Amino acid sequence: MISNIMASAQADGEAVSAFLHPERIPILIGTLIALIIFFAYTYLARRGGLKIRKVSGLDAVDEAIGRATEMGKPVLFTPGWGGDIQRPTTIAALNILNLVAQKTASYNCDLIFPTHDPVIMSAAEETVQNAYINAGHPDLYKPDNIYYTTSSQFGYAAAVDGAISRIKPATVMLLGTFEAEALILAETGNSVGAMQIAGSDSTIQLAFFLVACDYTLIGEELFAASGYLSQDQEVISSIKAQDIMKIIIAVILVAGTIAATLGFEQVAEWVV
Repeated sequence: MISNIMASAQADGEAVSAFLHPERIPILIGTLIALIIFFAYTYLARRGGLKIRKVSGLDAVDEAIGRATEMGKPVLFTPGWGGDIQRPTTIAALNILNLVAQKTASYNCDLIFPTHDPVIMSAAEETVQNAYINAGHPDLYKPDNIYYTTSSQFGYAAAVDGAISRIKPATVMLLGTFEAEALILAETGNSVGAMQIAGSDSTIQLAFFLVACDYTLIGEELFAASGYLSQDQEVISSIKAQDIMKIIIAVILVAGTIAATLGFEQVAEWVV
């Protein structure tokens, strides 16, 4: 009888062990914490009042478009050569394009969008057209202003440089994924006297933008731009939740490093 009970208990223990992997408990805890933070900020967003710290480059968007309107010149917006439609920086750039297009529609200011990727071009056409419709000015939408150049990196750079030199836009926005063409475009925009707002997740190209452009969005600021400009509480709540998770991950990494340094190997392995 006793042997049967012990065998049954052992079988239950093995079943629980198979169901709950001890080494993956930290992942379970992390997932639960992420869900709690996400739902907490979603609740706070519905109550309103969430804010993002001031970003000078994004505050300058209104000034840049207003400047172009007063000068009677267009705004040129390009997402760079390095990304495709699946890249987060391209998606962030299209979100910003939507808000910029709504403002250019309201101010009756031309918006030029050259790109190296036909898929990005199609997405931009739909984005800008919808923005003009939402702004109440569908008749001002000009499909010829959104065009494909070439997939070649320096062919694209030459095409955008040529457009900047010919039309001399009052404002140039370089927001997306940029590689070696970054400084070429920024220098050309600077040479025609355009007000320039740039942003990228590339730490190498940011150095060129910082010296050649008026305002530069650094790293995460590019991804926060759509929420900042629109003040959409749902987008802001997502940004806030991500920030809190990054802080928690940084604290865990520091704690794991300290534990490993002090010789608490098991604690370090469990934490990290």
